Amino acid sequence: MKHLLKLLDLSKEDILKILNLADQMKYDLQNGIPHKVLEGKTLAMIFQKASTRTRVSFETGIYQLGGQALFLTHNDLQIGRGEPVEDTARVLSRYVHGVMIRTFGQNEVESLAKWASIPIINGLTDFAHPCQILADLMTIREYLAALEGVKIAYIGDGNNICNSLIVGCLKCDMKVSVATPAGYEPDATVLEFAKQYPNHFTLTTSPEEAATAADVLVTDVWASMGQEDEAAKRMKAFAGFQINDTLLSIANKNAIVQHCLPAHRGEEITAKVFEAHAKEIFDEAENRLHAQKAVMALLMGGAVS
Repeated sequence: MKHLLKLLDLSKEDILKILNLADQMKYDLQNGIPHKVLEGKTLAMIFQKASTRTRVSFETGIYQLGGQALFLTHNDLQIGRGEPVEDTARVLSRYVHGVMIRTFGQNEVESLAKWASIPIINGLTDFAHPCQILADLMTIREYLAALEGVKIAYIGDGNNICNSLIVGCLKCDMKVSVATPAGYEPDATVLEFAKQYPNHFTLTTSPEEAATAADVLVTDVWASMGQEDEAAKRMKAFAGFQINDTLLSIANKNAIVQHCLPAHRGEEITAKVFEAHAKEIFDEAENRLHAQKAVMALLMGGAVS
């Protein structure tokens, strides 16, 4: 594993290696055991999309690993203002030990990786959000003790979260049921991948069908960053695609709820359900830190091989 661009690139063994190291690093942090395996290393963090959790978790994580972060916005770089991505990649490769980028197009992340001689980490694109799903898998395993055979139901937009969730969960031998309105399905590349798991994947327009006997219910905002002009249209399309008491009543009795945040209470999830499952959701948010530390440690070297 040289980069983390999308979960489609990883094997089940790669994912479990990250999760196992994340578990260890979480334990170490909670017990005051230092793990400065990236001492002297620098991570460049490129943000072309605003962020709360991504910036704080990566910046805190690299610090806890003994390294430092450089926060760079589109105003700090020449990308998109005359300098080709391939030149930016090669320049940064001479200065830092890894790059995390949060941007719009997946092609930009792929191009950076093609030309860079250092690890590239996808902090989010319109296609994929691998770091979030690694945190989700870590959280599910904490609560349910295993991943294999667990049924996860995703309710809402077939967006980057949905794309990565399908891939990550199927690779970990989970059962995945996705409910989206017609016209808002996951990416065609992901649906093609899912054909390899005909007995473990279903796509439906019925939230009730997807949620039946689910061990985990997952959702995300109906309008992601950059889709604000479609908000009214999306509100209408997604009416009924909400995690609420009705869906919980047909899921398994002890089903957990996951949301990558920010949450719009009263839209994709009710305030009642959100608060009832707040511990699970904020454990999920915390696990971004631990999962990303494991990714950085594995990719950027240090004492971890």
